[in-house]
Amino acid sequence: MNTKAQVIWKTIGIGITAGLLVAAMIWGVRMTPSEDPCQSLGYIIKDRNERLYLSEAELIRLLQAENIYPVGRRIDHGLLHRIEHTILSHPMVRTAECYLTPANVMKIQITQRVPLLRVRNAEDMYIIDTDHRVMQARAAVRDSVLVVTGNVSVKTASSGLAEFAEWLQDEPYWRNMIGRVYVQNPYQFFLYMKKPDMPCVLLGDLRGYDRKLAKLRTFLENGVEETADKKYRVLDIRFRGQVIGKP
Repeated sequence: MNTKAQVIWKTIGIGITAGLLVAAMIWGVRMTPSEDPCQSLGYIIKDRNERLYLSEAELIRLLQAENIYPVGRRIDHGLLHRIEHTILSHPMVRTAECYLTPANVMKIQITQRVPLLRVRNAEDMYIIDTDHRVMQARAAVRDSVLVVTGNVSVKTASSGLAEFAEWLQDEPYWRNMIGRVYVQNPYQFFLYMKKPDMPCVLLGDLRGYDRKLAKLRTFLENGVEETADKKYRVLDIRFRGQVIGKP
């Protein structure tokens, strides 16, 4: 191996070693138990300025109920794990990471679950989050998200309808227009507009919804929207190349 190559490999080796030392130091701060008791507890809720679905008081009560409130106690690996696991059990917590600072302050870093769509059917009401997981409908969650009603299964809500809701978020035209989806059966989806006098839209099933709605947008933007509001109760966009108005 020539001298230049040796220098390169030596530099790489030093870089890797330094990286491992930094990681070890961080890991030690996070995970090494202290002989001294925990002095205080602090929460870092990463997205609290955008939304806040849980309070620090609520999380403290959760830890107290499980008899794992850390202040005044020596923190070992087992307790640290139990605290993290308990915080993760909260219905609005997406991720949680617990660590001790050198001053023996426990920090709990949290990201919250984010609603994507709200489902209301005869049996239940729940929310699908951005991870396509079911979460409880809570009073603290007042987000303006797509509402789904009718005969909708959890499987449909967390797959096809969740993907449709994500698509809507990236489509300002339709996001500002579509307010509710009614599921009559797996092959008949109706879209209800936020504007009360607009006709509902018979989408059919969810296949090709982007193509169907592009066709409808062209139809509406060609000066037909006001006429459609007055003449039709339903706009059927199930068939390729057609928008069928039904009184």
